[in-house]
Amino acid sequence: MPSVPETIHLIQIGEQAGAGSTCSAALDDNPWEHDADQSYGPGASIADPLPSDAPRQGVLPQQYRQATREELDLRIRAAKHALGEKLVVLGHFYQRDEVVKYADFVGDSFQLAQAAKTRPNAEAIVFCGVHFMAETADMLSRPDQAVILPNLAAGCSMADMADLDAVEDCWEELTALFGTESDAEGRQPVLPVTYMNSSAALKAFCGRHGGVVCTSSNARSVLEWAFARGQRVLFFPDQHLGRNTAKAMGVSLEQMPLWKPEVALGGNSETHLHEAKVILWHGFCSVHKRFSVEQIAMARQRHPGVRVIVHPECTMEVVDAADEAGSTDYIRKAIEAAPAGSVFAIGTEINLVQRLANDHPEMTIFCLDSIICPCSTMYRIHPSYLAWVLESLERGEIVNQITVDEATASDARVALERMLALAPGKPVMAA
Repeated sequence: MPSVPETIHLIQIGEQAGAGSTCSAALDDNPWEHDADQSYGPGASIADPLPSDAPRQGVLPQQYRQATREELDLRIRAAKHALGEKLVVLGHFYQRDEVVKYADFVGDSFQLAQAAKTRPNAEAIVFCGVHFMAETADMLSRPDQAVILPNLAAGCSMADMADLDAVEDCWEELTALFGTESDAEGRQPVLPVTYMNSSAALKAFCGRHGGVVCTSSNARSVLEWAFARGQRVLFFPDQHLGRNTAKAMGVSLEQMPLWKPEVALGGNSETHLHEAKVILWHGFCSVHKRFSVEQIAMARQRHPGVRVIVHPECTMEVVDAADEAGSTDYIRKAIEAAPAGSVFAIGTEINLVQRLANDHPEMTIFCLDSIICPCSTMYRIHPSYLAWVLESLERGEIVNQITVDEATASDARVALERMLALAPGKPVMAA
């Protein structure tokens, strides 16, 4: 099967009529054509509002914009060889194949940040992912290591849905409502939990207020930890991961009010908040919001006996209709453990699904969403940017370095350390 970008190109030029369609014709553009856009770019997040202070990528030098795929391949491989152990390249599961093939490690955001620690001689960590992931890698790496994001426009619309100012405003309202005194069991009135898909500033907020970070792999364990220490939890930025996890633990929907920023009490009554067990931030992933119960029904109709696995960032209705819900690593391991002839319908980002299908031709594996619509911001990473940052390193020049100030990093590490005992599995060595 061709890669996702190749498939999109074939659809756009009409060579695969009837094979499907993309969610934006601009997906066939080169990503640098959108670096100046006031949006996340074509893909699933194109309609999400981009914060005014979001990082912008400068102009990519012409030689990289004009290079052919073959030229870029030679240049990237040559630069990696020249840099040797001074470099480690990390590739997120959702990256395009054209980038992942150069990664030394492939995994989810936390796995990759941890993977960088296994390369002590690396002076540069090139993170092919999105901004919050590079921030986490910077906080967990040594001060003498430079963390580089190939395209500064690769942000995350979900992470941007909860900013520090809005969360601090929420916290002030909740503190005024609940007070600050612990109960007879020593539990504080409310405890903050942030998903890994959040800024360093919000991880630091959790560190300062007794809170913790979670991943999609360990959200249940983190909530159990939080319930033992807090009377209720403020969970941000993804409402769906929080709702699906808490619901599976027996928390009722009535005990999970939604907090809408910039609305008094998040749009809730004082009574409702007092009765809450988990206060959910109004955030979501635009990729996983695309999956529907109707898509699952269609998959079951076309493939009797299909095994449906979706990511817990999907809506509650989709998770309830699926056979299983789990992180990207859970999905990968479930497929690897299945016998030949198995049929899977997967609800997560298309690049990972198509890669799994290519890696397992003995099975039938397809994405629930038949319209090709990758993560807008992961899609901003392209071999041209990778070649640029690597050749810059070869010349002794560091470009697109991501740094977190030490005060923020120190508080954020507290929240990250609290979750280390509940950490997900080890990273995957790239082939």
